[in-house]
Amino acid sequence: MARRALCIGINNYPGTDSDLSGCVNDASDWAAALTERGFSVTRLLDSAATKAAMVQAIDTLVTGAAKGDTIVLTYSGHGTWLPDTDGDEPDARDEALCPWDIGSGNALLDDELHDLFSKRAGGVRIMLISDSCHSGTVTRGDESDLDPGMPRARFLPPAVWMKRDALPTDTVRPARLSGGFTRAGGDLLLAGCLDTQFSWDTSFNGRPNGAFTFYALKTLKNLPATATYEHWFKEIRNYLPSTRLPQDPQIFGTRTARRFKVFA
Repeated sequence: MARRALCIGINNYPGTDSDLSGCVNDASDWAAALTERGFSVTRLLDSAATKAAMVQAIDTLVTGAAKGDTIVLTYSGHGTWLPDTDGDEPDARDEALCPWDIGSGNALLDDELHDLFSKRAGGVRIMLISDSCHSGTVTRGDESDLDPGMPRARFLPPAVWMKRDALPTDTVRPARLSGGFTRAGGDLLLAGCLDTQFSWDTSFNGRPNGAFTFYALKTLKNLPATATYEHWFKEIRNYLPSTRLPQDPQIFGTRTARRFKVFA
């Protein structure tokens, strides 16, 4: 029963004037935590995380897994959307991740993710962690770790990377990556916020991180060995949303999947 993970972090988005600061640290932090738990980890950071490289790495992760294996994909970077062309989206939008070369129009669509994850063998367990795109209004938790200053939303509006003549009418709303990732076919998804919100790129104790990643890993360290994903999610919700970080983390999956032991 092998354990393998792919951790993607993209700060640098050439040609968009929309660079982030905490995504590479997110990927490195997830990689370290998963390695400690017995996973063999591959990382794709910044210029290495082109669309072609992401597709190839995800394909390798999925098709290389056998019954009983657990695979984990973490993504920290911008999310975006573009008009749906095949009529499978209720809101007429395809959700997408933003590879390093998004400036060349290379979005990774939720439909493409679905095709990649549909290749998994029976009995392979897939965990998806998305710290991108998407805010709330509830005051909660301890913000003593959070550095002062405004965070940056991990959302890349279509107007930043699409050609003017291809732009849809509505270019402001955040992408619904949680919905797209759910359809990708994983057993469980932990997402940084609601479909209608943003995940925030900020810093803690002088070090850049995504807010969701920081608190997810902070709580992971203190979980008992028998903790389930449901338990972990409740611990994360002790910190988010907060006054300065208005995002509501989400968990998607069946009741059975939510009660899996964390990274077991």
